[in-house]
Amino acid sequence: MMNQDMFNIAKDGKGFIAALDQSGGSTPKALAQYGVEESEYNGEEEMFAEIHKMRSRIITSASFTGDKIIGAILFEKTMDGEINGTPTATYLWNKLKVVPFLKVDKGLADEENGAQLMKPMPDLDVLLDRAVSKGIFGTKMRSVIHEANQDGIAAVVAQQFEVGKQILAKGLVPIIEPEISINSPDKQTCEDVMKAEIKKQLDALGPDQKVMLKLTLPETPGFYDDLAAHPNIVRVVALSGGYDLEEACKRLSENAGMIASFSRALSNDLRAQQSDEEFNAALGNAIDKIYDASVAGATNAQAA
Repeated sequence: MMNQDMFNIAKDGKGFIAALDQSGGSTPKALAQYGVEESEYNGEEEMFAEIHKMRSRIITSASFTGDKIIGAILFEKTMDGEINGTPTATYLWNKLKVVPFLKVDKGLADEENGAQLMKPMPDLDVLLDRAVSKGIFGTKMRSVIHEANQDGIAAVVAQQFEVGKQILAKGLVPIIEPEISINSPDKQTCEDVMKAEIKKQLDALGPDQKVMLKLTLPETPGFYDDLAAHPNIVRVVALSGGYDLEEACKRLSENAGMIASFSRALSNDLRAQQSDEEFNAALGNAIDKIYDASVAGATNAQAA
């Protein structure tokens, strides 16, 4: 049974969703960026312990509050871990009123037709049942589009919605993420094709099947505003996709129908070596910028 209070915040809350879901392949890179080198841990378990320390430090920071952050996307091991002795999702919701989401995909398949589908997820139902038992509200899963290939884009969107229906059946809200690479030579055309495919899939959903979208910031401001207004959409959130914080926030502020769900842009200036005061200040600065850009689009639209 869906938590209505969480749904209301996910749909109408003022703020953004923090993406704290780097997984296996991207973890060493995220740790190196944070100032923890591969020589400082030995094997996967120690690596994940280090990234959990980093995420715990972010979540327990005085700068990380439900006033500006409406949700957080967790990696599976983060969901299974604890923050100050409390299960992570419970801590986020009970202490901070931050809605917990879970990354469920197992990574990307090899590129085909200019796109990368998600790898198979044979154990998804078991993972979803665990997520429900731990108080998770929704999920996130990522595919990537590299070229304006109709077949490749259609396959990505179809797979996302097919798995999305499996997630909806468990009472969870899926964040559907067909990322368009910011390095695509024909990014605008990719956006045109993908939007048409998403609209087709949305129109085929039942009235109670509510989903979220996580999309690359578009070339044309306001391009996804009509998707945000679709009756089956809870919220449209934006990924930073490799844009730095300044560029990501600039683009986001031009899109009334989107709020942020940034990962790299959120943690870019955080370092393990910082004092708590320095860490909280750096995190607070990023949160303020991302929050301001997330609410600026809506403010600009109301003023227009």
